[in-house]
Amino acid sequence: MINELFPNVKWDRMWEATGETLYMTGISVLATFILGILLGLLLFLTSKGNIWENGFINKIISAFVNIFRSIPFIILIVLLIPFTKLILDTMIGENAALPALIVGAAPFYARMVEIGLREIDKGVIEAAKSMGAKTSTIIFKVLLPESMPALVSGITVTAIALVGYTAMAGVIGAGGLGNLAYLEGFQRSRGDVTLMATIVILVIVFILQFIGDFITNKLDKR
Repeated sequence: MINELFPNVKWDRMWEATGETLYMTGISVLATFILGILLGLLLFLTSKGNIWENGFINKIISAFVNIFRSIPFIILIVLLIPFTKLILDTMIGENAALPALIVGAAPFYARMVEIGLREIDKGVIEAAKSMGAKTSTIIFKVLLPESMPALVSGITVTAIALVGYTAMAGVIGAGGLGNLAYLEGFQRSRGDVTLMATIVILVIVFILQFIGDFITNKLDKR
């Protein structure tokens, strides 16, 4: 039945492409989570009225975040080709997509982290300060735990966006389901291949959303 509906689909290649998409998404989500939290913390802590208040540094970080989250991803890939070739010696394949995926997603997630941190009750932070808590204690015992539901919700949205980014990266040779849909489906007029690749991407997105919502609900104490 399935083979009749999708006669041109080579299932071994479809699962291989799915693995490539999951690899690109997984690595970039992990790196984005770490870098995004670091950037978000710096944006929050250096803003007016906070522990490391520093207008100059805050403006520099804010400008970096605003610039890179505003560049359309397909253009960002092209802009980063020299950098990608410099560090990886290639611009083809799953690994070659990672620099653009991370640079494109980390600033986007950093803003979500900053928003999540701003939603924390100021009284909780002030109470920690009044008890003589160190900055590291405030970060790891107050800021991150209190904002964790927002951080998980934000990385879920970012992970879903990254799945879409991998599809775009695939069009210029990064591999994955986007590459399969374009080369095997669109260019060869095999609509069933494009459709199946789209279905698999949708399944990945639904699973990511389910996992993200489940973890967020577990962490949310309200």
